[in-house]
Amino acid sequence: MSAVFNFTFVPWFRSVAPYIHKFRNQTFVVGVCGEAIAAGKLPNLAQDLALIQSMGVKIVLVHGFRPQVNDQLKAKGHAALYSRGMRITDEVALDCAQEAAGQLRYQIEAAFSQGLPNTPMAGATVRVLSGNFITARPVGIVDGVDFQSSGLVRKVDVAAIQHTLDMGAVALLSPFGFSPTGEAFNLTMEDVATSVATALHADKLIFITEIPGLRLRPNEPESEDNPIDTELPLAAAEKLLAELPPPEQPSDAAFYLQHCIRACKGGVERSHIIPYAVDGSLLLEIYVHDGIGTMIVDEKLEELREATADDVGGILRLIEPYEKDGTLVKRSRTEIERDIGNYTIIEHDGVIFACAALYPYPEAHTAEMAALTVSSESQGQGDGEKVLKRVEQRARAMGLKSIFVLTTRTMHWFIKRGFQQVDPDWLPEARRRLYNWDRRSQVLVKKLT
Repeated sequence: MSAVFNFTFVPWFRSVAPYIHKFRNQTFVVGVCGEAIAAGKLPNLAQDLALIQSMGVKIVLVHGFRPQVNDQLKAKGHAALYSRGMRITDEVALDCAQEAAGQLRYQIEAAFSQGLPNTPMAGATVRVLSGNFITARPVGIVDGVDFQSSGLVRKVDVAAIQHTLDMGAVALLSPFGFSPTGEAFNLTMEDVATSVATALHADKLIFITEIPGLRLRPNEPESEDNPIDTELPLAAAEKLLAELPPPEQPSDAAFYLQHCIRACKGGVERSHIIPYAVDGSLLLEIYVHDGIGTMIVDEKLEELREATADDVGGILRLIEPYEKDGTLVKRSRTEIERDIGNYTIIEHDGVIFACAALYPYPEAHTAEMAALTVSSESQGQGDGEKVLKRVEQRARAMGLKSIFVLTTRTMHWFIKRGFQQVDPDWLPEARRRLYNWDRRSQVLVKKLT
């Protein structure tokens, strides 16, 4: 095995580990559009879902079948009818939908049953269970259009789905529901997935779709670095939806956005829109910091706060690379545990991306800011400045007149933010006794107004 592979694999796997821990025992509802299956993405998608499930995530899979139903209709010489982005399901379309649903369930179950050697499914045992989990009601007549056998979700059998998940199986739902009188209704994948995610209080709703994601300002030219917005707060998503035209087809920006907003308002904190065209998009969205699609959140996931004892491990992982290259002085776990109340951190989705510690010298009316660190994954996004401002606020609250730092490599960053270089003799006596003259750190001071 090459040293290059070791060098890239080990840091990558370590960076993924916090997400694996965080998502264990969480519930994800994944809605897959029928176009993804028609495009041949099902085998890899099944492998990725099996891999995610093996790491302790509970999976509810809802499949769409829009193109498959249209193919059935075309074979029978019957036109596909839509209004307001929803299928008008006459008797022929209902038969076609039932045929397509049966075929797709068979294909999905077969995909989860493949255990070929040298594939991610080798040795995996994934049970897929489905059932009549959805009670439906008719759409009825809207603006003079009779939607016939098209329906909406009336009730989700939460207990049955939860029992399926607790058994360690993937719960598979087709976009079909039945009325208490036994009538069958053709539903939309998006309505089913959103209703199920809300009823289960799922941790994530993920749509695997035809579109790459969303842009908050769709009329502005795309940048090469960031063609989409990877995270939209719920308020911004609602504002964007109000500015977009009503969706008529899945490729319209508002089509999936409306369901993500509905899910977030219903208690699902994170809803995602990701592209099926990118192989492994599900893994990239879940286990990489910035993801690959657009995430709508009911809260700002980034939290700036004081550290607690639970954060010691995350701080150690964050500062370790900078201790190894000499940027930071090495600190032991015991030191960090002892001083944890001095630390300020930025946490994003359970992972610490920035930190700094404040050590006061009240007799000199100053304090040292130490171990200011920003993860390489989020540098350039202002996290260092956010931590600095929070540390300054803490120092002012203590009645201190200044803060100082010792640095060997980041002098210019601090000078740009109002620090001035001073001689080491300026240091408070207690800190001056600990100054390492061999390291030759620069001393920079900022007055607090």
